[in-house]
Amino acid sequence: MLPDREPATAEAWLRQNAQIQIIARDRGGAYGLAAARALPDAVQVADRWHLMENASRAFLDAVRKSMRQIRKTLGATRVNPKLLTAAKRLQYEGYLRREQTNAVIIALTKEGATIKEIVRRTGHSRGLVRQVLRGQRNDVFRSRESSLEPYLEWLDAQWAAGKRNGTELWRRLRTQGFRGSRRLVSEWATRRKRADTGRRRPPPSWPTRVFHEGWRGAGH
Repeated sequence: MLPDREPATAEAWLRQNAQIQIIARDRGGAYGLAAARALPDAVQVADRWHLMENASRAFLDAVRKSMRQIRKTLGATRVNPKLLTAAKRLQYEGYLRREQTNAVIIALTKEGATIKEIVRRTGHSRGLVRQVLRGQRNDVFRSRESSLEPYLEWLDAQWAAGKRNGTELWRRLRTQGFRGSRRLVSEWATRRKRADTGRRRPPPSWPTRVFHEGWRGAGH
């Protein structure tokens, strides 16, 4: 384990371990530069956990933006309120209200009103009006973005620095304005621990040694 997560510390450690041929890291540019300076001939590869995290986030975002088309293709655009759970019924009622708002904004647009004029006449924000005109507010059941989303980069940095207690991370997040529950942060920490546990280190028969910036040490 390295004493800190400064790129200079990682660079110094790498210079002392010239046998390393593969360096697995996240997308932090400072670590990439440090690795290139210390071991210019080593191959740098993307960290598997961050690859999976980024890919899953991109996939969910793409699905979220296409849900209306997906439901239409599946023939699931008609909703029977009697068959909905209480939570889904609340979402459906919200959808109906959104549809009324959308109809008003679209009607004003067809009349030739500008976004500025629509904002003035309806009292809605400019961002909301743009969402309506882009078709981003008309799915029946919208997937909610996690309240942790704006803090994931910070959480990654804390995790890499060895701060891995869910409750403590939650307390620190609250000082930065996070208003979510402790359980949400603890569940994130649990998933991250499982991901770390699932990382397989290279077996002894491998001809190379691997340095993983996220592990703060050498592989085997």
